[in-house]
Amino acid sequence: MKTLINNTYPTVTIVSNSPLFDSSTEIETIAEHVYLVHIRLKAIQKEYPPVCRIEWAFPAVDVHSLWHPGTDRNKAFQVDWGDGFQSKSTSLAPVASLYNLDGRNRMTFAFSDALNNVSIKAGIHEEDSTFLCSVTLFEEAMPKLDHYEATLRIDRRDISYYKALEEVTEWWETLPGYKPAEVPEVALRPMYSTWYSYHQDLTAAKLEEQCKFAKELGCDTMIVDDGWQTDDNNRRYAFTGDWEVYSGKIPDMIAHVDTVHRMGMKYILWYSVPFVGKCSKIWSQFENKLLRVDEQLNAGVLDPRYPDVREYLIHTYEQAVTRWDIDGLKLDFVDSFRLSPDQKAGTAQGRDYESVPEAVDRLLSDVMEQLRAIKPDILIEFRQTYIGPLMRKYGNMFRANDCPNDSIQNRVRTLDLRLLSGNTAVHSDMIMFNPQEPIESAAMQLINILFSVPQISVRLDEIGEVYTQMLRFWLSFCKEHSSVLLKGKLTPKQPELLYPLVSAQSGGTEIVGVYANMVVPMEGTCDRFIVANGTYNDHIILRCRHQGRYDLTVKNCCGQVVLSRQVELQDGLHELPIARAGVLILQRIDQSA
Repeated sequence: MKTLINNTYPTVTIVSNSPLFDSSTEIETIAEHVYLVHIRLKAIQKEYPPVCRIEWAFPAVDVHSLWHPGTDRNKAFQVDWGDGFQSKSTSLAPVASLYNLDGRNRMTFAFSDALNNVSIKAGIHEEDSTFLCSVTLFEEAMPKLDHYEATLRIDRRDISYYKALEEVTEWWETLPGYKPAEVPEVALRPMYSTWYSYHQDLTAAKLEEQCKFAKELGCDTMIVDDGWQTDDNNRRYAFTGDWEVYSGKIPDMIAHVDTVHRMGMKYILWYSVPFVGKCSKIWSQFENKLLRVDEQLNAGVLDPRYPDVREYLIHTYEQAVTRWDIDGLKLDFVDSFRLSPDQKAGTAQGRDYESVPEAVDRLLSDVMEQLRAIKPDILIEFRQTYIGPLMRKYGNMFRANDCPNDSIQNRVRTLDLRLLSGNTAVHSDMIMFNPQEPIESAAMQLINILFSVPQISVRLDEIGEVYTQMLRFWLSFCKEHSSVLLKGKLTPKQPELLYPLVSAQSGGTEIVGVYANMVVPMEGTCDRFIVANGTYNDHIILRCRHQGRYDLTVKNCCGQVVLSRQVELQDGLHELPIARAGVLILQRIDQSA
């Protein structure tokens, strides 16, 4: 039995086959068409909670697409007989948005429990064209409990989908235990990463050489990825877990980090948090304190429910910060902390948590707290898809998931991240390109991630002068306009079409990224209007609603001025020149009558 949401309170039901828990809902209206549905489950004594499904229905009227943090390139409808998606602290976030072709919200819903595993679904019901929506609890094993409370937030206002998602983010920030970490300013400046440029084949000399070039181009931090801790370059994890510097690559870590610092660069070091390799020295210490063993990786996944497991990891990171004076950590694979039906859990006694999510929360909270006590501006990076509201309190940088050489995918993933990340620094996946391709094609890697922090990962001494000029221009553009691009009012249009038009506005400047053949609106009252051309077109069609006289400047993808003149723009459509992969700058100089 389903009840449709029309113009009255939503009717939400809780479905469970267990008689041990009583359930109740209470609806609170916090604004017109915005509801908080408070969910309560109670039992006489502590019991294992049964699978519970919170469900409601919504008519598929003027709804054309579905956004959630795991849709990636596919913003298509789900079906009610499908699986939906799963969210927990280290995977995605419990939110979904149904919107129309104008990007107007029709229903956005979010759940307050971002810690535990929940299944989220908004699936179309074929029989009557309604969305059957649900949040399913306790499908993953939970400790015994005698009460559970959470809140479902439903927003049916006719506002932009991105505004609805922004307010979900703000709501999460107000919940107990969800306060985001502070974001140092350096987290918003371009960085150099070693992963695509070197993978595990790195040395101190190579890294220091790249730092010289990276700093000159505009990077302020180096992220040293996998490889510093081992001579095993086969990209597996058999030797992971000891976290000792391999002296054959970096003979003196303290001197190496100091050299990088003297160049004016911060230093971030990679760790695969949960993995302990079968060939590591500490394997015997923890082989009975694992969630499971991954034979393909030749490594086990540590069980954070043991206090000595958490203490070992925290001590490892503290030592790295204090001994080597590094400035941050790239904490990888934290989504591997999970229970699975076929797991062979550790047999050792001494767990102080029953819940894996609660133990992970304790681990990552303690990591951030203790590292900030050493360095208040510590940098902590997490990778998509561990990007939910709780992850924002453990770290201050979210990076798009790996999409090497794929500029369009990088655009989609960085913008998906921006929609839920608040002031947390959103970084692109590492920028790489083939140095034999046209320079305009290589520049697309930067233009497509313009509304995030660039991470560069090419061998800068090997790409040649033209590509160096291109990188220098776009990195300087990102730094010069960071207050607009990263902190301004963000308007990402049409997610279902992979965000073909994106704008950011702050003060008197608006910057638009255009990624398809479409009209570019100039509708505000900004005195400086910049278009970044993510196409191969040599012109744009501008719809002006801010008439006046402007200085028009066109720069190519290397920053060279190729055209400069004055133009008079009246309200209406104008065809204006632009360079392929370049920028058009309109600077207002007077106002027409």
